[in-house]
Amino acid sequence: MATAQTTRHSLRSLLLPDQPRSFAWARPAQLALRSLHIAVMALVVGGLPFGADFHRLRIAILMTVASGVLLMAIDLAKDAAFLLQGSGVALLVKLALLGLGLLQPEARLPWYLAATLVASIGSHMPGAWRHYSFLTGKSAKESH
Repeated sequence: MATAQTTRHSLRSLLLPDQPRSFAWARPAQLALRSLHIAVMALVVGGLPFGADFHRLRIAILMTVASGVLLMAIDLAKDAAFLLQGSGVALLVKLALLGLGLLQPEARLPWYLAATLVASIGSHMPGAWRHYSFLTGKSAKESH
């Protein structure tokens, strides 16, 4: 029977491996998913100023959410520590902004545009910032 200590250690090593996991399929899957995510997200954000409602945007919204969840799942499968790095923090800020857009439908467009800007910055900032760990205080790329 596993002790609480063993279970905690197993969970920690599952979520935070010593080295991020590498999957041969991850890079091409992320490329395809990110391209899809950007395209369908553009349909959603672009439709808002023209009064497109949920019914008209439903498929694009569902595809945006599904592709985003899959992208996040791949990153989490590699190493959940990414949530404590610059790119992960940008993702969490983006999700918070999207949540504000859901809570304030009359201001949805500005919140979604802000989320888009944060996502773009998070994806294109220098690698040292993108991989900066708020847990260790240094770039995760330096420590691997």
